[in-house]
Amino acid sequence: MTTEPPYLRIAGEIRRRIASGELGPGDAVPSTRRITQEWGVAMATATKALGALGQEGLVRAVPGIGTVVAESGRERAMPPGRQLSRERVIRTAIALADEEGLAALSMRRLATEFGTSTMALYRHVPSKGELVRLMSEAVFGSGPPGPRPTGWRPRLEREARWLWKQYQQHPWLARAMAGITRPMASPNAMQYLERVLSALTGLGLTPEQMLHTHLTVLGYAQGIAMAAELESRARQDSGMTAAEWMTSMEPRMDAIQTATAYPVLSTLSEEDGFELELDALFEFGLARVLDGVEGLVAGAGRGPASNL
Repeated sequence: MTTEPPYLRIAGEIRRRIASGELGPGDAVPSTRRITQEWGVAMATATKALGALGQEGLVRAVPGIGTVVAESGRERAMPPGRQLSRERVIRTAIALADEEGLAALSMRRLATEFGTSTMALYRHVPSKGELVRLMSEAVFGSGPPGPRPTGWRPRLEREARWLWKQYQQHPWLARAMAGITRPMASPNAMQYLERVLSALTGLGLTPEQMLHTHLTVLGYAQGIAMAAELESRARQDSGMTAAEWMTSMEPRMDAIQTATAYPVLSTLSEEDGFELELDALFEFGLARVLDGVEGLVAGAGRGPASNL
């Protein structure tokens, strides 16, 4: 009976870790020193084990780092712009979440999209939580286009509408950024906050009033956006649009709603032509919120005059 040389046994174990995805492209493999400690062999044996894996093309030496798992032939053949990177992981994650929602996003699912292991993704993004933060940061990276308008109210309207547009384009964003009491550490989101506070500067408002105004506008936009996200999920789950769902519910609504039970609602229901449209609802509510801010500014002794 022939005994397998120790270096081949060690190479086989590292090969198994690579094949299972425990070690992915770019991940460091055990160093010669680590091999001597883990397997209790001489340095020469450890060197031969890594040499055998190198001859198979499974690992490669990286100056200043050590020996790492080599990329697959397919990944090595990719043009530089298509190789795995943090930016590419973030872009792909945003596209996936836009299409299927944040619940569908996982490191395993992303790895499938790239045809690689989850461990390879962890080289670029350490966790799903950090990935969502980076996704949000990327979305907030571009502010409203065009010149800044004059006056606090036009400036707040501009910021709120820009935020609403981001929520529409990325339905997962409102839920990801919903932690008002535990805000996400995001420099780009802080730029949005800075623009809002800048619009409120010089109006005679206290710091508390300025921050509460920001949080009120933010919370309003998030609330409408999360309703839009729930509608999108309901459409996916039911296969029906909002109008189709309302039609299917008409018999039940008619049975519940009588003129004597809900006299005001019944009168409104008799009016034809009302259709809930979220853009119109957002604009109506935003105007009412800013009407309230205008009253606050007037009470501060500055009136609704613009700050240049």
